[in-house]
Amino acid sequence: MAQDLKELKSQFLEYLEIEKGRSIKTVENYDRYLSRFLSHSKITAPAKLTEQAIREFRLHLNRQPGTSGSMKLKTQNYYMISLRAFLKFLRKRDIESLNPERIELAKVGQRDLDLITSGELERLMAGPAGPTQGKSQSAILTALRDKAILELFFSTGLRVSELCGLNRDLDLSRDEFSVRGKGEKVRVVFLSPVAKDAIKKYLDKRGDVDDALFVQMGKNSKNAKDLRLTPRSVERMIKHYATKAGITRKVTPHVIRHSFATDLLENGADLRSVQALLVHQNIATTQVYTHVTDKHLREVHKKFHGQRRT
Repeated sequence: MAQDLKELKSQFLEYLEIEKGRSIKTVENYDRYLSRFLSHSKITAPAKLTEQAIREFRLHLNRQPGTSGSMKLKTQNYYMISLRAFLKFLRKRDIESLNPERIELAKVGQRDLDLITSGELERLMAGPAGPTQGKSQSAILTALRDKAILELFFSTGLRVSELCGLNRDLDLSRDEFSVRGKGEKVRVVFLSPVAKDAIKKYLDKRGDVDDALFVQMGKNSKNAKDLRLTPRSVERMIKHYATKAGITRKVTPHVIRHSFATDLLENGADLRSVQALLVHQNIATTQVYTHVTDKHLREVHKKFHGQRRT
């Protein structure tokens, strides 16, 4: 059995891709994090991978320049997560090395959500609408496509890569469809009547036979080998409509995913259900939304606190 860490790292990356079903991007990230550790530590044998080596590497990372002076703790944690996963893989193969539980993650503050108000969301969703008189067929189809994209995002909470990977053979007679997402996990997402109507109007106007649900239009499609819309194109499109709607903060596909989650919670959905719809492995990831939806607590405090002292 191979005992060289570089060879074991290669086996680990193959294991992630084939047996664990991780995406190519995820595997590339793990490769980058582990390669940096091996390059810095100069360790070649699993048995020589010690807590001291990890500590020295963490110190090295912490001294790297970043936007706030040094590398963010969240970024440093990515390296530790990859190392811990690698050590678990070694233990699974009965290879003697450091106990993965010996690696602790740095405590980071709760991240701020990039949110837009309900009014801003409505203006964003209305962006592609408008008079069609005098517009070319390509411009009309582009507006229908963009409307369908925005409504589908808000109806399903899809990630941008998931949306771009959809094919046009959606069964619009149903209110749900399956999507293969992060980690190759398949889940069911649900279509609102508004989203279904927007997609139908867009598909009814399509004149091409491309398999992709969302395709490039106009000059962008003329020389394209693949008409399927890319995540970057969708991000640019949303930025365009956000600017048009007068929204000054940054708006991305993930911001609409946040809106999807907060809308459910504000209207009475329980946290576990939202966790399932967002496909969060840990409910702590979903709990980041709860402080946004607890606006009623101010009224509860005002109504019930300190009544005997008045």
